[in-house]
Amino acid sequence: MKTMAAILLILSLVGFFSVPAFSDPDALQDFCVADLKVSNDTPINGFVCKPASAVTSDDFFFDGLSKQGDISNTLGATVTPANVLTFPGLNTLGLSMNRVDYAPGGLNPPHSHPHATELVLGVQGELLVGFVSTSNVFYSKVLKSGENFVIPRGLIHFQYNVGKGNASAITTFDSQLPGVVIAASTLFGSKPDIPDQVLAKAFQVDEKIVKAIKSKF
Repeated sequence: MKTMAAILLILSLVGFFSVPAFSDPDALQDFCVADLKVSNDTPINGFVCKPASAVTSDDFFFDGLSKQGDISNTLGATVTPANVLTFPGLNTLGLSMNRVDYAPGGLNPPHSHPHATELVLGVQGELLVGFVSTSNVFYSKVLKSGENFVIPRGLIHFQYNVGKGNASAITTFDSQLPGVVIAASTLFGSKPDIPDQVLAKAFQVDEKIVKAIKSKF
């Protein structure tokens, strides 16, 4: 009995340490192009697959990142996503990309991605890229063309154009749909509203200031 117990213990430990944590499950098929026309209100790790007989080469092609986005907005920046919602061929493959374009002084505001780690590749201009750790430490670098900066999953981060001209970056994610939580609009533009007194106390400001900020969202 002791020998059998020892064997079971060893097998359980081998199983525990050999299973990678926080990784996507292995695919059981070559691909699963998302059929976004099929209602899928609660997708679990993917969307309904398009019938293989209906899949074409176009399902594995996306040209949306070849075009500069509109940067004539308040923030002077825009994100063009290549995730499963715009590029259905990514379904179940565990990766996606964004193109981000910035006017001079343009800002991709503080936000987080709850489902993915992000790798930022500078393409044009000079971008200040930074994140804040759970220990409240700020890490940052100014990226130029060809340089990378990695942002761990779920941490608040931003990109800010500190150069004199336009800038752009490509961001990649280890998720087909990384999700995004924009700090300002989440706190001040949620529906229904977060109570003014909660935000006033959290930010140590008067409720009038909270109301004024909310009016922007």
